[in-house]
Amino acid sequence: MRTIDLNADVGELPELAPVEEELLEVVTSVNVACGGHAGDEASMERVVRAALARGVAIGAHPSYPDRAGFGRHAMSLPGELLAETVAGQVASLLEVAARRGARLTHVKPHGALYNAAAKDVGLARAVAEGVARVAPDVVLVGLAGSEMLGAFAGAGFRVAGEAFADRGYEPDGALTPRGRSGAMKETPEEAARQALSIACDGAVVAAGGARVPLSAQTICLHSDTPGAPAFARAIAERLRAAGVVLRAL
Repeated sequence: MRTIDLNADVGELPELAPVEEELLEVVTSVNVACGGHAGDEASMERVVRAALARGVAIGAHPSYPDRAGFGRHAMSLPGELLAETVAGQVASLLEVAARRGARLTHVKPHGALYNAAAKDVGLARAVAEGVARVAPDVVLVGLAGSEMLGAFAGAGFRVAGEAFADRGYEPDGALTPRGRSGAMKETPEEAARQALSIACDGAVVAAGGARVPLSAQTICLHSDTPGAPAFARAIAERLRAAGVVLRAL
């Protein structure tokens, strides 16, 4: 039996709260912004409460401390400082979750930190060190096929490779940078087709037509993708029709 987790990044923009409510009816886990690039105690509380009500797994989504740039600007931070900021963000969500009797199942870096750690083992180790200080038992999520998964595993964590239903890929397995043609899937059908390829074939078709193999245990859909709920429903329907079971990590 094939299983896969369907996750969404949430708690980032107040105006997306209604969208997130719809996504929570479909996805199996969420990655909650916890103060680095977005999110505050109120938004974390809202998401944790809603996820608990629907049995959706809860994870932290720490980033560079870059609220002005939504965590999408690369920053040069000493390893100790990066570990400290990651630990602080994850701890913030842990406190909110504890008040609701919830637990964190996973941690997934956000934005520029995610992309940088996918290629820089030192950064990935600093992320793992930060998480280890406050939540050593979670699953660490990283880009499927990237260097960060090895670094996370080397730090003693269980890991999950992640692929993206709504993003384009480059021939080297990296995500197509935002703003470039093909960076985002434009229709629910496109996203569902890519999710099916990830879950059943272990591959995506990259820019230029190259077929890129990858091994993913979780598939991401961004809540700020236009029409995200329709994307989520199409993805879930297509996967289930193919016999794939949607299950949290």
